[in-house]
Amino acid sequence: MSRGTITITNIGALGVDTGTPILNPGEAAILAFGAIRPTPWVVDDEITIRQVSQLALSFDHRLVDGELGSKVLTEIADVLTHPVPSLLRKATTDDPRSTPGPT
Repeated sequence: MSRGTITITNIGALGVDTGTPILNPGEAAILAFGAIRPTPWVVDDEITIRQVSQLALSFDHRLVDGELGSKVLTEIADVLTHPVPSLLRKATTDDPRSTPGPT
């Protein structure tokens, strides 16, 4: 595959938790998904076991600044954590078909 803008890599399939993904030449970003593991997590002030994956995003600062990169990573985490509400919210706010047009 060539001429991509963003690469998504699944290092978790190899049992790796996290790492620093290296950009492919000419691409804007690369997102690495780590292994999904049962992890103690605080939910409603109580510790419970959750299935957790670490994400790592590397990006070309000539194209993407830290604020935008952080927002992208936060949005991806939100969609993975709460898929239905996140995608429904996204569909109603970004889809031009969902906003009333001229009559």
